[in-house]
Amino acid sequence: MRSEVSIWIAAPPERVFPLVADLARWPERLPHYRYVRVLARENGTMRAAMSARRGPIPVFWEALQTPDPVTREIRFRHVRGVTRGMEVLWTLTPERGGTRARIFHHLELRWPLIGRFLAERVLGPQFIDPIAGKTLRRFKALAEAKSGA
Repeated sequence: MRSEVSIWIAAPPERVFPLVADLARWPERLPHYRYVRVLARENGTMRAAMSARRGPIPVFWEALQTPDPVTREIRFRHVRGVTRGMEVLWTLTPERGGTRARIFHHLELRWPLIGRFLAERVLGPQFIDPIAGKTLRRFKALAEAKSGA
């Protein structure tokens, strides 16, 4: 399963990046996030237990997050939960006086018989993309409010 979700934000990347990179504060900024518990920090990478909601359904995972302020990219690798092994890349690039925020997901469930179907038909379109879209819309609102846009 590969997906891309993106949004244009009327704020510069240097304003958007710190909002997005501050993973520990996601639950106070993103109402659909139940918690982010920082488990460890080492060499610029944070390990966190995370939970969000897709409607009334709670989802849980553990991930490694590595932000790069120079390239304004943030990488996640899911290390526990149903999405274990998923690679996630956030890119924040200048576009039309603002920022194009993109989230790329790549998940290969190596479960016999049902892995590919579950990733492509259930997890991606029903959970991963909707949660990512909601996350982008909320960061857009926060960054634009902060910039006065």
